[in-house]
Amino acid sequence: MTAPIAENRRARFDYHLEEQHEAGMVLQGWEIKAIRAGQVQLTDGYVVIKGGELYLIGCRINALRSASTHVNPEADRTKKLLMHASEIRRLIGKVEQKGFTLVPLNLHYKGGRVKAEIALAKGKAQHDKRDTEKKRDWQREQGRLMRHKVSGGGKAGKAGSAD
Repeated sequence: MTAPIAENRRARFDYHLEEQHEAGMVLQGWEIKAIRAGQVQLTDGYVVIKGGELYLIGCRINALRSASTHVNPEADRTKKLLMHASEIRRLIGKVEQKGFTLVPLNLHYKGGRVKAEIALAKGKAQHDKRDTEKKRDWQREQGRLMRHKVSGGGKAGKAGSAD
């Protein structure tokens, strides 16, 4: 996968991610231009199922000032997601189970097209979120300790290598 255009970091904090899928997106021309300019926000996004189809709601694409004058850009427009019918049916079956939901993780380019990575997820309880926060803080602290240890030992190594 290429580098993400926009990421929903909150999703990994708020949900246990079960499985991930890639879906195409139906976009208008002004939206593509705005995405290329980095005017997209995914943090409040979520996926709903209507009539056997997937829709991305809450993905905000801010129109550029140079957008076409004959188009009335709507930043919070509902965007249709494209997947194979069999995959959609399988996801519908899982979402109907208690506690499962579909959340967007990121938007990225693939073959010149914008794709959305969505995940089948279960909401985390408050204590799980605290555990995630503790793990993240510990990882950060480990990184600090390792950097401190490496930078302290690295100076002696440089002096010895000059000989």
